[in-house]
Amino acid sequence: MKKILYVENDERLQFLIREELGSDNYEVITASNGKDALDILFNGGENSIDLIIMDIHMPKMDGMDTIGHILKSELDKPLIVYTGYSSYKEDALAMSADAYILKSHDLSELKETIHNLIGKHQGKG
Repeated sequence: MKKILYVENDERLQFLIREELGSDNYEVITASNGKDALDILFNGGENSIDLIIMDIHMPKMDGMDTIGHILKSELDKPLIVYTGYSSYKEDALAMSADAYILKSHDLSELKETIHNLIGKHQGKG
């Protein structure tokens, strides 16, 4: 089972994504902010996480700062920015995000992107 780290401060969205992706046979671990995500990633989770989904606006450490830390660490994991704000797209993609998806009630684009990125990443090594 592939493991996804979903970084989102809205508990309702955490629950929804965990349930939806769980039904597609993904295990979803959640973090409420970038600081918690980095703790998960760099305290033993770096080898078990297959993909990261990141919101932008969160307390303690926002998504853009978190992406910067991930980029500096050279952690080679697919990263999807999943947010309600379109204004960060160019910056996020320039910082090495693999995809930028606007939040929607229709999760088909997110699910398809996850499937494609995990498959592409598996074929890398």
